[in-house]
Amino acid sequence: MSLEKILSIGGKPGLYRLVTQTRSGFVAESLADGKKITVSLQNNVNLLSEIAIYTLEEEIPLREVFQKILEKENGGKTSVGHKEPKIKLEEYFFEVLPNYDEDRVYGSDIKKIIQWYNILQEHNLTDFLQDDDAAEATDEEE
Repeated sequence: MSLEKILSIGGKPGLYRLVTQTRSGFVAESLADGKKITVSLQNNVNLLSEIAIYTLEEEIPLREVFQKILEKENGGKTSVGHKEPKIKLEEYFFEVLPNYDEDRVYGSDIKKIIQWYNILQEHNLTDFLQDDDAAEATDEEE
């Protein structure tokens, strides 16, 4: 599964997988406990595939940042937890993305990125650079 179906829902912790759309919103399944919830269109919802991180030159898609973390950690969880002090999180993120814009990427953003990466890694959703077209082509071949 690619990041195209992974959601962050405002006001709700963790990440969710998009299950289906309804007339008034959609159904999402928590990656943490597998519980399904209905989400209205009025909720603040972000697809991870649509999120980008500011650098000094451009915006880098979140999938590329996750890929850099994956390479740094050799496929494992991050060496720092998302509950570490802000300075430690910033030092770690600087190692991953040395040209990130410190004025526009906040400590809370770094905390979320590390937490999200660890959740995805825990669920073996680490094929960050695969897009939906490639996933569909792979499914059709099988």
